[in-house]
Amino acid sequence: MRIAVLDHEPDQLQLITQAISGLGHECHSYTEGRALLQALRRQTFDLLILDWNPPDIHGIELVKTARNELRSRAPILFVTTTRDETDVVEGLNAGADDFMVAPARATELEARVNALLRRSYPAQHEAELVFGPYHFYPPARVLKVNGAPVELKNREYALALFLFQNLGRLLSREHLHEAVWGVGTAALSRTLDTHISRLRTKLGLGPASGFLLLAIYGLGYRLEMIEPNTHPESLTR
Repeated sequence: MRIAVLDHEPDQLQLITQAISGLGHECHSYTEGRALLQALRRQTFDLLILDWNPPDIHGIELVKTARNELRSRAPILFVTTTRDETDVVEGLNAGADDFMVAPARATELEARVNALLRRSYPAQHEAELVFGPYHFYPPARVLKVNGAPVELKNREYALALFLFQNLGRLLSREHLHEAVWGVGTAALSRTLDTHISRLRTKLGLGPASGFLLLAIYGLGYRLEMIEPNTHPESLTR
């Protein structure tokens, strides 16, 4: 999973980052709220862990902007020194999903992160995933369409599975690259586009199938479930 962490305290940021990385997730760290908002305008994340009161923008305003303006659907965990019930209610009403009191304890943090990810992405923990005619069998890395196996290369399968697991979500190019090729690998932007094109052809992704793979200019891709034979232009309005 791709997780963004915001905290203006270096020690707290390091503790959270180490705990998240220890769970096997890719962690992106920020010390200012506006820097995180800037990243959210061009990237996507699976979870946000936020400081309640960063120096440049209050956590409540950050959540409201992420939810209302940027349309981020990623679960949000606040790490805060406040124990005021009014603050907690305000944060939840703004769009946060959970709270924990700072200083964060690694074991509690890991438990809360795991719970949020299981609740937010339940499909990623299934042995068989079914999306209309598309049946994925992750343990065997097999995909069947209308009952017939489809031959996919390893990264084509990984990309297809990731897109279906995140059905309806806009996924940035950086997010897709890290999920399929891994962090620190050199892959040309054209490589992702080529894999997307192959999946459209091999899986028959188009209006007739009920699933459409859209390119969102300057951001990334989104796999949409649609009514068969819906005109593609109606989905971008």
